[in-house]
Amino acid sequence: MALTTDLGRRPQLREVAGIPLQATTVDNWSQIQNFEAKPDDLLICTYPKSGTTWIQEIVDMIEQNGDMEKCQRAIIQHRHPFIEWARPPHPSGVEKARAMPSPRTLRTHLPTQLLPPSFWKNNCKFLYVARNAKDCMVSYYHFQRMNQMLPDPGTWEEYFETFVSGKVCWGSWYDHVKGWWEIKDRYQMLFLHYEDIKKDPKHEIQKVMQFMGRNLNETILDKIVQETSFEKMKENPMTNRSAVPTSILDQSISPFMRKGTVGDWKNHFTVAQNERFDKIYRKKMEGTSIDFCMEL
Repeated sequence: MALTTDLGRRPQLREVAGIPLQATTVDNWSQIQNFEAKPDDLLICTYPKSGTTWIQEIVDMIEQNGDMEKCQRAIIQHRHPFIEWARPPHPSGVEKARAMPSPRTLRTHLPTQLLPPSFWKNNCKFLYVARNAKDCMVSYYHFQRMNQMLPDPGTWEEYFETFVSGKVCWGSWYDHVKGWWEIKDRYQMLFLHYEDIKKDPKHEIQKVMQFMGRNLNETILDKIVQETSFEKMKENPMTNRSAVPTSILDQSISPFMRKGTVGDWKNHFTVAQNERFDKIYRKKMEGTSIDFCMEL
């Protein structure tokens, strides 16, 4: 069912098990669910707008031993197939993953309960990045303004309600983050915080490197830190989505890589919204030990 009123020609979201997803993803659901993961797959998992492109570039640079030229072989979204992506007649994310030689690095925004079962069965490696809910909401709002493939977010006030009620694509931030956090010790999983990568990129990149079973020297590590800075990636046509047509991502509305900061929510939330958000947050996150840094 459609979840938002259509303002123009924007596509509507549909649901799988109560989670709003793009209609093309829902149409392709059985192919996604039957995806065959392999034991040496690495799956990058994130809620939207939580540093997906950033962690992809970090992982890719580690895989390529810091060789920038090899990282320029294709635009970032083509390097790591997006499992639930579907836009016929193009090959789906599943088809792209199938055609890829092992070891594969794949990515998803799916919550744990919707992940293809073969990932759990084959004990794959999961790399999860979580970002604080307030900055995530702000970033998602601007992304939905410019992304013609998602419903129109409406005003900031309207979007605030949509987000806290989990009526956005890929569902509730709270459930997503809690779902992955709760299983982190049961699987081969590295759980990272966006804010920590921002605060001490070298330390966090080192963790990723170790998790991937790689051992790179200090010089290469420093190079990766430098090349994956927000400023560098914003200018890099392989990561800034500048190759995507305006009919899909209209960067004149808002750039794909907008600010990449911690604490930008303070420029958007009213005092009343902030108080209301904190109240909702406490209720939704009750009983979970996960902690977020809201400003640096």
